[in-house]
Amino acid sequence: MGFAEIFVATHDEAIKRASALEKGSGVAGSAVRIPDISDFEVEQLGDLAGTAVHAAGADYELALVDVASDALLGVPEAMVRALSELLSYETEGEGSVLEDVADQWAAQEDMPFDARQSRLYVQQLAALATDVDKVDRAGLYVWSVGE
Repeated sequence: MGFAEIFVATHDEAIKRASALEKGSGVAGSAVRIPDISDFEVEQLGDLAGTAVHAAGADYELALVDVASDALLGVPEAMVRALSELLSYETEGEGSVLEDVADQWAAQEDMPFDARQSRLYVQQLAALATDVDKVDRAGLYVWSVGE
């Protein structure tokens, strides 16, 4: 299997990054690359995060960004919000919501990593989601390829 790379960019930057990734070129800039998952697993995380922050039922389906690349997908605003809220969402006496989501994600069928690694990924993805608001016209993108 391939990998999924999640990053913050403007639309034009995302198209350029996708083109470079498709050519196998090195790509600058911060991103979270998760081996052996696809966009499907990223959508699963969105559903889990949305439920955890009491935003279940929103549309967490990744969307095609450009017809030139079917590997580049945009993360819907609802998922970006849910992921970013994981960093600050508090529940009374129930522990870390972020850790709970990460544990649930790692427990999904055929997930290639354990709960400890999942916590690291979810922490990194939540931090990326908070960065979306810091860049004018930015969004969160997923580039996913199977091998």
